[in-house]
Amino acid sequence: MKTHKAKRVVITIEAIMQKRLTDALESAGVTGYSILDVIGGSGRSGPWTSEGQISRASGMVQVICIIREERLDTLIDAAFDVVDKHIGVVTITDVEVLRAERF
Repeated sequence: MKTHKAKRVVITIEAIMQKRLTDALESAGVTGYSILDVIGGSGRSGPWTSEGQISRASGMVQVICIIREERLDTLIDAAFDVVDKHIGVVTITDVEVLRAERF
């Protein structure tokens, strides 16, 4: 089966910023993404967990996109406009997909 090169972008950001981020991505023409709740981790400020939180306001989410490489700069520019002023991490990895027409 033939595979096709693509980019996987994972944006980890405060849950309260999720809508602003997805609105920015959609305005940039990104039509597909998945959103996952992050239940805990450790970073520059040390370990944290969402355990015991009453609302999502202080939690984190990951927005995951798989796109064609030629669309990467547009996505990154849109994401960085949101992430730049808030807690957030953006990672980019090379992936291969089976159905290129979906991306």
